[in-house]
Amino acid sequence: MLITAAEPRKKSLTALYIDGEYAVSVDTMTFMAAGKKVGSEITDEDLYDLIEKSNISRAKEKALCLIEYRARTHKEIMDKLVPLYGEKAAELAVERLEQLGLINDEAFAQEYADTLINKKHFSYQRAVYELIRKGINKDTAEEILDELEPDAVEQIRTLLETKYARRLNDEKARARTVNSLKTMGYRWSDINEAMSEYIDDDYG
Repeated sequence: MLITAAEPRKKSLTALYIDGEYAVSVDTMTFMAAGKKVGSEITDEDLYDLIEKSNISRAKEKALCLIEYRARTHKEIMDKLVPLYGEKAAELAVERLEQLGLINDEAFAQEYADTLINKKHFSYQRAVYELIRKGINKDTAEEILDELEPDAVEQIRTLLETKYARRLNDEKARARTVNSLKTMGYRWSDINEAMSEYIDDDYG
């Protein structure tokens, strides 16, 4: 097979044409490092190797872009990279960033748990669920949240005095508030205890 054209594309890519037909777009630097150019012979093995190295390079670049936006877990990065570049390239990219300390699941979990409890005022159960959803294992999630010692009734009080303050004087609005609190993972007993301090109705 013969490389008949190599045309620049956006995002530092080069479109390769083999035997007169478009074949694939690869990372430009990877293509240059391979020592190939227009007029070069290329075997199926060479092309496969070029694509694999290109995917690894692009996966690393994409991973860096993702963590520049915000901190992410191993799972989050993998979920983004695998559909684009394949599992091998994604794993190598994530492994490299972990070696550099740019991806740290435990540090992420501690910071995110603090946000869930002290800023969003989620329940302990909902916070565990959210951490697991991010790829943090259940034991680690519970250990970190146990250190924060969130009090469910106090969390609900805070929400009733801030986010839901305007809903307490209307029966339908209070019902919506109860449903919202349930969605956040709070138990009926805790909701009732907190709301009884502001209204006389029993929601148990």
